Amino acid sequence: MPSPPVEISIPAIGVQSSIVDLGQNADGTVEVPSSFHVVGWYKYTVTPGQVGPSVFLGHVDSQSGPGVFYRLGQLRIGDRVVVRRTDGRSVVFAITGVREYSKTAFPSIDVYGNTSTPTIRLVTCGGPFDSATHHYISNIVAFGEMI
Repeated sequence: MPSPPVEISIPAIGVQSSIVDLGQNADGTVEVPSSFHVVGWYKYTVTPGQVGPSVFLGHVDSQSGPGVFYRLGQLRIGDRVVVRRTDGRSVVFAITGVREYSKTAFPSIDVYGNTSTPTIRLVTCGGPFDSATHHYISNIVAFGEMI
């Protein structure tokens, strides 16, 4: 049964956060959380525990310091992600891989495309910081499957 997520915990990297809903920007891109310390759930993906990918986004950092997903790239295969939903149920995922992609080659199908089992995708910025554009040149994506 669909039930929106309200909290996420990733003990291996010290993440404990409430969750905000994210939609789309006017240009069709996915919104990012307004706070650097809160995880966002892309509300046009499945709720955690349903078949398909449930996508979460968080900032790597800000001018004032680390963001909620600062250590996302340090996740290892088997690390756990626990998502609590509005119905009180917690869904547990195990990380199956972490990859870095150039923003110009972001794997939209791998992140947002259908899967045959309940999965999770955690996305943040990464790679070198481009001081001319004030953006990172890559994204870090952590992939996981429900256990």
